[in-house]
Amino acid sequence: MNLDPLFKNALKASRELMVLDHGKVIDALLMVADEIVKYPEVIISENRRDLALMDKSDPRYDRLLLTPARIEGIASDMRNVAHMPGPVGRILASNTRPNGLRITKVAVPFGVIGVIYESRPNVTLDVFSLCIKSGNACILKGGSDAINSNKAAVGIIRNCLVELNINPDVVTLLPAGRKETLQLLNARKYVDLIIPRGSRELIDFVRENSVIPVIETGAGVCHTYFDEYGDKEKGRDIIFNAKTRRVSVCNALDCLIIHESRLGDLPYLVSLCSGSGVEIFADKRSFSSFKGNYPSGLLHKATKESYGTEFLSFRMAVKTVASFDEALEHIARYGSGHSEAIISENDERTGLFLKLVDASSVYSNTSTAFTDGGEFGLGAEIGISTQKLHARGPMALEEMTTYKWIIEGAGQIRK
Repeated sequence: MNLDPLFKNALKASRELMVLDHGKVIDALLMVADEIVKYPEVIISENRRDLALMDKSDPRYDRLLLTPARIEGIASDMRNVAHMPGPVGRILASNTRPNGLRITKVAVPFGVIGVIYESRPNVTLDVFSLCIKSGNACILKGGSDAINSNKAAVGIIRNCLVELNINPDVVTLLPAGRKETLQLLNARKYVDLIIPRGSRELIDFVRENSVIPVIETGAGVCHTYFDEYGDKEKGRDIIFNAKTRRVSVCNALDCLIIHESRLGDLPYLVSLCSGSGVEIFADKRSFSSFKGNYPSGLLHKATKESYGTEFLSFRMAVKTVASFDEALEHIARYGSGHSEAIISENDERTGLFLKLVDASSVYSNTSTAFTDGGEFGLGAEIGISTQKLHARGPMALEEMTTYKWIIEGAGQIRK
């Protein structure tokens, strides 16, 4: 199937968005939010069809699952986005030159954004919200495992847009196939930016095959370092929250690093995790501390593959280090640039960690579960960027724009 007609329609819709009254954008977001809450079964019934084809033990199952409570949360995020200031047209810089030229740097939409994602139908609604609010048309390429859920969500969105006389092609859902993905990655005439959101394999595939600029989001191998100066009461709660709050998301804890002087506190630090059935993959020294103090059926010896793995499940690696520098080296080697944390009561040590660790979000004495656009006060997010160009960390409304220079004169010519 040749997708060029769909790409052309999205490009045309993006140009119409540039002159659309912002009040209609707000109306559209509020209408969609109301519809999905008023008629949740429209999406949930289709979501059940998708879930029926996936094993419940698959880490993606929880990401795929939609419930009335989750739909209410999505709608709440949409309403938050609707009421936030629009990012387009912001004056980023302005000056008047000695020759009278007025030069202004202004935030503008990218135009058409392609988003490729897996197993997360909430992304469909989040991306639409952020894109239309920032003046961008979006082309969505979800995975086959969520195709029915995504079709239901996009159907509701497009019906609302038609009712408001907004071009429904501001959101386009592509068929769920590899060939369609490749067409999108090569649609340079129509698409301005590609954002992959999912596994490391997906992100690598997109980066290696796209002729369009890519912003990488999604993959998170997150560490928490319990320092020799750490408070074990804070540490126990932080580790439990970071690991078990929601294991299938990218900000969940994957590896606990502990200073060797605190190995005696290790069983206490992870004691809450055993109640949630968290499997531990421990190095030789930490394994000895766990033995007899953690359920044997949940305790395993770590292998090379235990480190640098994004588990997305009730599994966690543990690494013992002899020094602060060794902890930093482990994070630098195995981290993905997503979220890293230290638990320490030593201000100098904490300050060095925050300065030296190279990640989009670096924490002290709190849970990595906070890496989220909503928790950062940004409204919804399109993903967590783990790169350094254009956007880093939660990508919200401001990150959905680029800029251009406006130069206004009165007949000046350059000598």
